Amino acid sequence: MRKNISPGSPYTQARFALEKIGRALVEAGGGFEDVIRTRIFVTDIARWEEVGRAHGEVFRDVRPASTLVAVASLVRPDLLVEIEATAVVPDGGAGGVHAS
Repeated sequence: MRKNISPGSPYTQARFALEKIGRALVEAGGGFEDVIRTRIFVTDIARWEEVGRAHGEVFRDVRPASTLVAVASLVRPDLLVEIEATAVVPDGGAGGVHAS
């Protein structure tokens, strides 16, 4: 089992997930500017602003459609945030990436 990044910090976990999404986008020939939708799952809705801040730092100028959902738990108890992104890459392809 891989070690969790910053247990207890939704902001840091969101930034880590977004960095993973960014790497996947580059591998697909795109970037954050190609993201048209994100889905964010959080285990503590009271801390949504921390996750929203991380999302806003990455997508400030892109402004994709976004959904924030509170869930009882994720696949591991130390995960507080999971993020999915759907992008349309420049060559006309579409794809989704997901990270937690």
